[in-house]
Amino acid sequence: MRFLPPFFTLDYFLLCLSSFLFFSSFNMIIPELPSYLSSLGGEDYKGLIIALFTLSAGLSRPFSGKLADKIGRIPVMVFGAVVCIIASLAYPIVTSVAGFLFLRFMHGFSTGFTPTGTSAYVADIVPFNRRGEAMGIQSLFGSLGMAAGPATGGYIGSIWGIQPLFYTSAFTAILSILILIRLKETVAKPEKFHPGLLKLNRDEVIEKRVLAPSLVLFLTVFSFGAVLTIIPDFSEHLGILNKGLFFAVFTLSSLGIRIIAGRASDKYGRIPVMLVACLSMGIAMFLIGFAESKAMFLFGGVIFGCSVGMNSPTISAWTIDLSLDKFRGRALATMYIAMESGIGVGALVSGYVYSNKSANFPLVFSIAGVFSLTAFVILIFIKNIQKNREKASNQ
Repeated sequence: MRFLPPFFTLDYFLLCLSSFLFFSSFNMIIPELPSYLSSLGGEDYKGLIIALFTLSAGLSRPFSGKLADKIGRIPVMVFGAVVCIIASLAYPIVTSVAGFLFLRFMHGFSTGFTPTGTSAYVADIVPFNRRGEAMGIQSLFGSLGMAAGPATGGYIGSIWGIQPLFYTSAFTAILSILILIRLKETVAKPEKFHPGLLKLNRDEVIEKRVLAPSLVLFLTVFSFGAVLTIIPDFSEHLGILNKGLFFAVFTLSSLGIRIIAGRASDKYGRIPVMLVACLSMGIAMFLIGFAESKAMFLFGGVIFGCSVGMNSPTISAWTIDLSLDKFRGRALATMYIAMESGIGVGALVSGYVYSNKSANFPLVFSIAGVFSLTAFVILIFIKNIQKNREKASNQ
């Protein structure tokens, strides 16, 4: 089909479809988790729902990055999906706040592994000059999952209850694994797993080459942590029955722009696209925080979705650009550590500032807006440094 790029092979499509199902699996339960935790008596711990999940994801990134480079991309992807299955089946069994929070921590290992392997696999099979576009399409499928998951989960939870929702989440993760069976490993000579691979040297934790995009990512995804933690309660405050609606709106608004942003970053550079993304994200946070109507609230979600759609594939492509091929898994793991840290800090700070008081909504999202605008300023400095280096090299 002529309108499809040449890298859009069957393997690439299956990888994207698996990504869609994986992200649908763990995102579909998010809208109902705050209410579920409150029913267990843990209404004061809502900020930990996302924070614990992202903490374990961040802690696992150095291991997933090393394993992706050593034993292969596919085993790392499969392991993350298996964690999703086990966690989703365990939620109905847990009846205490402590047990629930422990399970949220364990569930985070899923996103600590699967996205690392997926991004590395895409980078392995796509030409350098189409990398931004490829990341844009692949993240589009992930975003579709992030949209379909909460919307579907909110519907299932409101009609059939929380337990069928957990089982649906597990089944979706199983499907994401079955699709991976056909894929061929891209690591040339993968090692067999042995416990020694879990020992990390100091230089295997962080890839210094990608610290700049990782810092920008940390600052921008603070907003995402705030959204995941506060939006369900904010939706209820505004009288929106389906607490997954906002997630569907912002994710759907990010879909088309991902491909455009990916192509633009391939043509004009990563930083110009990131500048637009960070500025729009800051604007979105202030719009959402001061929203007093459903229309303004959802409009802010549209702007937020556009910023996420520009941010995600561009950061991934920028990270891969700066990394060495043999340490690609480590570089992507470093990027994801920054992402999980930013989301986790955003969730913790937002939960603390919010304190179950609707009057604090504007303050929560204003803080998130300031973080995004700080990333905007840092990008300007990086752009100026690059210009000065180019001038010096031309003289």
